[in-house]
Amino acid sequence: MIAPSVTLTTTGHPVHPSRRVDFARFSEPIVVEHKVWIGANAVIMPGVRLGYGSVIGAGSVVTHDVPAMTVAVGVPARVVRAITDDDLATREG
Repeated sequence: MIAPSVTLTTTGHPVHPSRRVDFARFSEPIVVEHKVWIGANAVIMPGVRLGYGSVIGAGSVVTHDVPAMTVAVGVPARVVRAITDDDLATREG
């Protein structure tokens, strides 16, 4: 599931300014595995893999891979917990 205003950006630019003189850029694929949920206004950066069943919190900026069956939130996004069978009995995360 992908909520409103999510950005999946596969193109970036070099950090060093001398490499940007000629508008240098790079592209890396984003991999979204099955049953991932990406919250509203999240930004997924180039080269990131979102593991099976993971949840990305609203407004998060994902700069690194997120393991399967985890919840990641924040700027930059960090894994805050695993998704377990206890989540079958509750609405909240």
